[in-house]
Amino acid sequence: MKMKIALGLRALALAMAFTAAPAFADEPVKIGFVVKQPEEPWFQDEWKYAEQAAKEKGFTLVKIGAPDGGQVLTAIDNLKSQHAQGFVICTPDVKLGPSIVAKAKMNHLKLMTVDDRLVDGAGKPIESVPHMGISASKIGEQVGQAIADEIKKRGWKPEETGALRISYDQLPTAKDRTDGAIAALTAAGFPKANVINAPQAKTDTENAFNAANIAITQNPKFKHWVAFGLNDEAVLGAVRAAEGRGFRADNMIGVGIGGSKSALNEFAKGEPTGFFGSVLISPKRHGYETSIDMYEWIRTDKAPPALTLTTGRLITRGNVAEVRKEMGL
Repeated sequence: MKMKIALGLRALALAMAFTAAPAFADEPVKIGFVVKQPEEPWFQDEWKYAEQAAKEKGFTLVKIGAPDGGQVLTAIDNLKSQHAQGFVICTPDVKLGPSIVAKAKMNHLKLMTVDDRLVDGAGKPIESVPHMGISASKIGEQVGQAIADEIKKRGWKPEETGALRISYDQLPTAKDRTDGAIAALTAAGFPKANVINAPQAKTDTENAFNAANIAITQNPKFKHWVAFGLNDEAVLGAVRAAEGRGFRADNMIGVGIGGSKSALNEFAKGEPTGFFGSVLISPKRHGYETSIDMYEWIRTDKAPPALTLTTGRLITRGNVAEVRKEMGL
């Protein structure tokens, strides 16, 4: 009987060891916010709004950039050593999912993901980890529809127009966005054969420029170009490459995703460029709300919703100020 009780207590202790308990009322809350590319405007904005949440609720925010898998795992250990109780993460590789989950459990840290959802060994979403992401295919469709509408407005012949798909297919979110854009374009009558795949090595402007430059050079038959990709940076790279090949605002339609500072800077230029628009997604929701969710989870043990998907609004030079004001930005 004593042995059974001892074994039962040991099992209970092990179970508790893998569960991050809610913080006591007087225990200071510390939350990590780990991002894969801290230099990108989107993640800087997420951090800014996470800091706003920290100021309002009175918790400590630990911002960590982790561009590779090794740094992600080190970051989790670092958060534990700083006595954090949980963290929000956008990982550089969603396939790190099982390792991140195991590391978080080992360090008794609550875990929530943002932007990119963790997957298991079979490539399926890890549904036990709360996630706030973007409805990638829907936003991609918004991009494709915006481009199709502008092509029609300008009276371009689809057969004379090339479409640059700045791709990063190893990231499911990126593939879903570009697939959504292609679906909307082709549904509007754009020839699928004119969609040119331009794979980028990294999700930044420089690598997008290199990818687009090659694609444009290899397809000299097109009189006009359109471009879409994972984010604003991908499309800006394509626009810069097109400019180098003589395609300016009247012969280029680029629609990004994010409504980032990069996009705003483009709209603020004295003359229009080939960067026509961006689907504005709210970094405030992704930074502020996830941080608040994590804080409440730590304080009250109330877990965030299992899955929250956000959508966006098309912004252009003409409506950017109005739309941003409507979205509280």
